[in-house]
Amino acid sequence: MPMTREDIDDLRVAKHLLENPGLAARLTNVIGMPFEKAFNYLPEKWAKTVQEITRKSLRQALAVALRTLGAADRRAPRNTLHKWLAVTSGGIGGAFGLPALAVELPVTTVIMLRAIADIARSEGENIETVDAQLACLEVFALGGSSEGDNAAESGYYAIRALLARQVSEAAKYLLEKGLAEEGAPVLVRLLASVASRFGVTVSQKAAASAVPVIGAAGGALINSIFMDHFQSMARGHFVIRRLERIYGEDAVRKAYAGL
Repeated sequence: MPMTREDIDDLRVAKHLLENPGLAARLTNVIGMPFEKAFNYLPEKWAKTVQEITRKSLRQALAVALRTLGAADRRAPRNTLHKWLAVTSGGIGGAFGLPALAVELPVTTVIMLRAIADIARSEGENIETVDAQLACLEVFALGGSSEGDNAAESGYYAIRALLARQVSEAAKYLLEKGLAEEGAPVLVRLLASVASRFGVTVSQKAAASAVPVIGAAGGALINSIFMDHFQSMARGHFVIRRLERIYGEDAVRKAYAGL
């Protein structure tokens, strides 16, 4: 079935969102210095700490996804509400400085998951299904890279391909056993893969928050940008999944590549 003009336009917008995230550039405007300099304010061995906090946040988000996300409907996503919740969380974190990230990020991640799920619902996903819930988790891997990536491994479909097997194994496990064992190897592998990319954007957020002049107002603004980034990733991701349900994955991927 040929793709309609409206759906091609939606796909074009989705590709622009997914391939041009621009998070670092927007954070640079907030901190008022070259972004690379912001990393100088992070303590030594901070990267390991970020990864630990990131994995904890994603585990908590997955538990929320599997236990509390509601039934599907096509209501408009409550983007503004979720952004204000993230702003409040970021303001509190900014007031207490970088050490507050361990408390603030899990809260912000769950808020972002709720925002992602709202966007998924608005694009026709049934959030009661494990497939849709894991698709929400996938969003945290989008718009970021991992160490050793090259250009061929950082595009949207490349990231989905890298995660595909782990998502499939995790879905099968969760359907059979639920979240009885959060330390199950299939779940650990999936969360580690998502965390390796989500951790990049978290590190950027942490570096921006570490600049001494940021404070509560700056922390709130940084969280607003952080939330907006993942809402954009979610919008692109779930537009593409909606189109794939209509036209098939191969047809949408070819059209995406041709834009």
